[in-house]
Amino acid sequence: MNTQKPTISIEYCPKCNWMLRAAYMAQELLSTFTEDIHGILLIPSETAGKYTISIDMLPLFDRKDRGRFPEVKELKQLIRDHINPDKDLGHSERK
Repeated sequence: MNTQKPTISIEYCPKCNWMLRAAYMAQELLSTFTEDIHGILLIPSETAGKYTISIDMLPLFDRKDRGRFPEVKELKQLIRDHINPDKDLGHSERK
């Protein structure tokens, strides 16, 4: 059975100095989804103001559409729902 693990992409605007934000999000996602993903791509965008997160080219979060950046907790839940719905995210999900 050939099951390819998904790749998460974070495309960010380097002119807006969002590389550190993208790297931080990548670190958080890698620590949570180590066994569930192939990897994370950080992509410097040529489009000013761009900050999008996708899974295997499927858009998941777009800063311009939502008018804000994602919260780490929110992003982890969105990704989990797409790649491993049964995964427990631990304390970050509990109220």
